[in-house]
Amino acid sequence: MVLNRNGIKDRNAWKGYRLPEFDIEKMREKTRKSPKWLHFGSGNIFRAFLCSAAQSLLDSGDMEEGIVAAESHGTEIITECYRPHDDLCVNVTLNYNGTTDKEVLASVGESLTTEYDFDRIAEIFCEPSLQMVSFTITEKGYALTDAKGNEFPTVTADKASSPEDIIADMKRRAAGPDHSVTAHHLMAVIASLTILRGRKSGTPLALVSMDNCSHNGEKIEKAVIGIAQNWLKAGKIEESDMKYLTEKVSYPWSMIDKITPRPDAKVEEELAKDGIEDIRPFVTPNGTYIAAFVNAERPQYLIVEDDFPNGRPALDKARGVIFTDRDTVNKTERMKVCTCLNPLHTALAIFGCLLGHTSIAAEMKDDELRTLIEKMSAKEGMPVVENPGIIDPVQFLNECLKERFPNPFMPDTPQRIATDTSQKLPIRYGENFKAHIAKGDVKELVYMPLVIAGWLRYLLGIDDEGKDFEPSSDPMLATARELLGNVSFGRSASESELEPILRNETFFGTDLVAAGLLSKITDYFNELNAGNGSVRSTLRKYTA
Repeated sequence: MVLNRNGIKDRNAWKGYRLPEFDIEKMREKTRKSPKWLHFGSGNIFRAFLCSAAQSLLDSGDMEEGIVAAESHGTEIITECYRPHDDLCVNVTLNYNGTTDKEVLASVGESLTTEYDFDRIAEIFCEPSLQMVSFTITEKGYALTDAKGNEFPTVTADKASSPEDIIADMKRRAAGPDHSVTAHHLMAVIASLTILRGRKSGTPLALVSMDNCSHNGEKIEKAVIGIAQNWLKAGKIEESDMKYLTEKVSYPWSMIDKITPRPDAKVEEELAKDGIEDIRPFVTPNGTYIAAFVNAERPQYLIVEDDFPNGRPALDKARGVIFTDRDTVNKTERMKVCTCLNPLHTALAIFGCLLGHTSIAAEMKDDELRTLIEKMSAKEGMPVVENPGIIDPVQFLNECLKERFPNPFMPDTPQRIATDTSQKLPIRYGENFKAHIAKGDVKELVYMPLVIAGWLRYLLGIDDEGKDFEPSSDPMLATARELLGNVSFGRSASESELEPILRNETFFGTDLVAAGLLSKITDYFNELNAGNGSVRSTLRKYTA
């Protein structure tokens, strides 16, 4: 079984796999002639969710054009994963009962990289038919400053190239190796291409972040508009360019939710037994785990603000996709990110690493860890959650606790979830801290402060057996460790030693010292840090 367009013509060979029902060649031709959807960030959640949703609409006839997949963070995903398989992918759904659903996805109509195919990307950007450009580039992709708060040169008024120069540089890069070309920030490239579209046709466009981060539409809007404002001050663009970005371009907010782990060895083995050739996963130089297949859970949610000035694909007809107003998107996002899922995931990640767990599902069999997230969500999360109306918080939480996290067939790890924790804490915990501060009961909290103390303990890089471990990748890891100063394993820390980091609103979204939590978190930290086995004994104490 060969995973390419010719290989899947033998439908008998692919028994047990749901195959595309539409004319792939016709779809690809329509996509080339009149692209409607361009997406940056062609990794696992894009394929497991968005490509699968598009496939269902292509099968039903509700879409005729596919997605143009673009990659700006290296080229390997496109050149070594997409193109060798004619842009096809196997999507494996890991059901809670142990069964799998397998489908061959063919909804990508074209695959491109900014490094090799920038001319084509620019051409697509200027097509009047283009309705939306979406993104799954992680929260870091929208940041205009580095981990130390320094602005990237390509986005400052005094150092940035003009939009024309950025486009010319990118085209020169695509034309051949040229190490003199400036590596521009993606948001500067997007701002440049959007301005080019405005100048060429003035046709409206939606720039849609589908990343798992709070107020994602606001983040991309601030990035694009912020860059453009600097250019305007420097005389590099006109008022008419800024007017197009603010009046003709929309920046819808969204909330996405689907747990999509790295390609799993057991899934690879199952597909190989079926006879599929050449599907071995690999790791890109940027550290992305990728393969010609993806594996993910069945539950999925994409809630999108319905603000598309040039129209949009009929995604509301796909499973798990809801279009609504911004306020409802925000309430749904807060329900998930601040209460019902993400804070629980982070707690499991932090303590899972400290206790040597390598599976989220296995952690749900750990009495102390399961009880920790159950009590934290019930006693400290749900009392301040707001019902968004389109999804019931109680049902959503129960689904996470009873089906999604315990799914033994989901190969997700605390180490993966612990990636970029410093970027996640301000939203996953900070917003709830603020809600309890406003409510006047913040000093009564137990489990949220315990998780924060757990993260401080995690920063030491020593597990509960006293063995060194490597914390997951995090752009602020070094900064956090610097703020801890001389705090070390097995030694009690004073309040004055922990005060600098606990006052840091960048990490926690609020000043936890001003909130009155310094003493409590210090006490928790010292209990967790007393010596070998102290993490387990502390968790047992507070979850009994």
